[in-house]
Amino acid sequence: MAVVSLNSWFELSKNADWSSFATMKQTFNSVDSVGNDRFCFNLKGNEFRLIVLIIFKTRTIFVLWFETHSEYDKINKHIGAKNIQYK
Repeated sequence: MAVVSLNSWFELSKNADWSSFATMKQTFNSVDSVGNDRFCFNLKGNEFRLIVLIIFKTRTIFVLWFETHSEYDKINKHIGAKNIQYK
């Protein structure tokens, strides 16, 4: 179930004090920078992908997108993960 993985990510992230991608990588080794201040997290054994916008200066995280890995591959081919917008 994705809820457990997403809640786990949320609990770790809400208390984090990341100042850069490198410090975030210490918490989530599998996170990837996809460009445009967006980062992709692999959740539940890479079954799901979470894309967030992070402003390190203000320690702010915006959840932009959450879906299966196969759906991620589709959007990444069409618009690119770095172009996901907050809605």
